[in-house]
Amino acid sequence: MTQRLATAFAILMALLAALFLLAPLLVIVATSFSPTPVFDLPSGALSTRWYERIARLDGFWPALYLTLEVAFISTTAALLLGTLAAIGIQRGKLPGADIVAALLVSPLMLPGLVIGIALLQFFRGAGLTAAHPALLLAHLIITLPFVARTMLAGLSRFDFTLIDAARCLGCNFPQAVVKVMVPALAPSFFTAGFFAFLASFDNYPISIFLTDARTKTLPIKMLQYIEEAPDPTLAALSSLILAATFLLLLLGDRLVGLNRMAGTGD
Repeated sequence: MTQRLATAFAILMALLAALFLLAPLLVIVATSFSPTPVFDLPSGALSTRWYERIARLDGFWPALYLTLEVAFISTTAALLLGTLAAIGIQRGKLPGADIVAALLVSPLMLPGLVIGIALLQFFRGAGLTAAHPALLLAHLIITLPFVARTMLAGLSRFDFTLIDAARCLGCNFPQAVVKVMVPALAPSFFTAGFFAFLASFDNYPISIFLTDARTKTLPIKMLQYIEEAPDPTLAALSSLILAATFLLLLLGDRLVGLNRMAGTGD
């Protein structure tokens, strides 16, 4: 009886914690259907006019395209560089491999504002004043730790003798990597790319230091919208981003499994 009560209490606390975390998101979704032009919960009829207004927001489409472009390019580059670095640490005779691994994930340990200010000063000192390449390099720094950490975990369970076996069966090294390593590490690639893309897409504290008047990512434009015209359109846009993230999680669950994405499964 005591064990059942303890289990029930633990489940109740888990549900309350989940509700506490999700409550602000649920409020945002509800606010997006408000019939009034203020941030208020709908008390009568629901309205979808704020969703229709998103496409007409000033500068929305250029900001969305820029954000997607930067996120895609930085995630792709991080997957390549992070995987190579993880292979070098796991497979190679790299002196101080533990220190290098810690350095690869060190940006996760620092506040975004600190990294943003440091990159701003570094790029200015190097003569890099264009916003677009500065954003790409900065977001590579943002995404690389997610890829490196995930691939290090994936490669720790990979049997590198499979590469040698494939080469003995007639494959050269690149073919062995493509036919053996890539399929075996596909869940790690997907998980790393998923979190890296999201980290780039919604980054604000670093991007704010590297943009200019003509080059602004979507999170920066969203803050501008709420300063200039605070209405439920921003709640509608946030709800669409939440929906897209939820769909990506469903896709990840079907392809990989949420347990493996969270690092709690084999």
